[in-house]
Amino acid sequence: MNDLPSPKTWFVYLVRAANGALYCGISDDPVRRFAAHQRGKGARFFLSSPAVALVYTEACRDKGEALRQERLIKKLRKSAKECLVASAAVGPSR
Repeated sequence: MNDLPSPKTWFVYLVRAANGALYCGISDDPVRRFAAHQRGKGARFFLSSPAVALVYTEACRDKGEALRQERLIKKLRKSAKECLVASAAVGPSR
């Protein structure tokens, strides 16, 4: 019998704020995290403009990979982040 817990899937995600800005973060449950952002919890980013939509999620192998992907996405220009959002609207991310 295998009593080892199955590895948790982590996600990198983008949330659109009411002012159009995109926030990038990681979570093991992006839908729950988005709900927290909507309540104004978890990120000061949303104090000035509330979270309105979870617009992109990408599954990662583990938390380390999610953190690395988050760093890469945060370095992108907004136009490149918008391309990620557009690609997610077309179909599931690989």
